[in-house]
Amino acid sequence: MNIHHIRNATIVVEYVGKKFLIDPMLSDKGTMPPFGTGVGLPPAPREDQNNPLVSLPTSIDNIISNINAVIVTHLHPDHWDEAAIEALPKDIKLFAQNDEDVTAIRNAGFQNVEVLQEGTVFEGIQLIKTKAEHGRGEILEHAGHTCGVVFKHADEKTLYVAGDTVWYNAVQEVIDTHKPEIIVVNAGDNQFLVGGSLVMGKDDVYEVVKAAPAAKIIAVHMEAVNHWTLSREELKNFINEKEIASNVLIPNDGESYSF
Repeated sequence: MNIHHIRNATIVVEYVGKKFLIDPMLSDKGTMPPFGTGVGLPPAPREDQNNPLVSLPTSIDNIISNINAVIVTHLHPDHWDEAAIEALPKDIKLFAQNDEDVTAIRNAGFQNVEVLQEGTVFEGIQLIKTKAEHGRGEILEHAGHTCGVVFKHADEKTLYVAGDTVWYNAVQEVIDTHKPEIIVVNAGDNQFLVGGSLVMGKDDVYEVVKAAPAAKIIAVHMEAVNHWTLSREELKNFINEKEIASNVLIPNDGESYSF
């Protein structure tokens, strides 16, 4: 297995010889509006900074080369943007969380779109949709639905890509049920100025480590869009203080890990 962190939540997973592109945000730096400026949304940090805050670490052609399937956990523009819609072949296999998202993706011209289920199988690989909560309390009304996914195959370690979620009981249940050896968490503690965390912060990451002490945790979704609040440096200091640095990997954009 190889996990190539691109930027934000965008990763390329090579699993049993198949390449999966997950949550592609492929826009050039500064070409998308900041979050928190939409109608009905609360204000966000750095609301004067356009997204993405950083450039892609490699070309779009390199990122999408030889991709076998795309998984879109939800349609927020930092996970599925116009640049991805334009760049990806319209006949590529694509998985989305529900019928509503499938319809929207098909309306963008994609022909081979399927709802990710708990029993999905692709090229012999189990793809198991998992629950996720994109925040806590009232902010969920703004954040909407999302999901994660577990990859399973006899020839690979079990991988859990948690998606845009905070730590809560369903994440614990996924870990207890599937016993993933590799876990990717979105850990930028992204927030608006009211409503609290939309994804995991450092304490959430600590809960994941305690729930899966033998797993390698890869923390992504950091420092790439204007409403991040947890930096890589702060998370590194935290995991050192908690003596869990051997459990948690914090990749730079463009960095890869093989397992």
